[in-house]
Amino acid sequence: MFRLTDAAIDPADLRQQMRSSDCGGFVSFEGWVRDHHNDRTVTGLSYQAYRPLAEKEGQRILAEARAQFAIDRAACQHRVGDLAVGELAVWVGTAAAHRDPAFAACRYIIDQIKHRLPIWKKEHYADAPAAWVASNASQPLAP
Repeated sequence: MFRLTDAAIDPADLRQQMRSSDCGGFVSFEGWVRDHHNDRTVTGLSYQAYRPLAEKEGQRILAEARAQFAIDRAACQHRVGDLAVGELAVWVGTAAAHRDPAFAACRYIIDQIKHRLPIWKKEHYADAPAAWVASNASQPLAP
């Protein structure tokens, strides 16, 4: 399940949805809005997305992770709209019979989400006008 949402992400609810008696390992990643970037004070973020493509590609990434790694479940939610410092911007979870594939799949999913999805981030600064941040797509993915 991949979902873009305007509402706050509830990690406890998502974690509960991942539970299964055949899964012994669960891994999650939470990406929060931080208060700085490149020596600037960040007061918040605004995310925009091209929803049809982002949702389709997000589902594709989760399917790839299930095919490449021995996992039983995978989910991701990504916020859009205005977020304050400290808010949860993205959540990824994977569940598997064992921990190693759960860790590997979780890393794969967040790296691919950041690399491939049409989601744009604008940073709001304390001492300068807001600015769009360059996409991670130009950066190489970790192996």
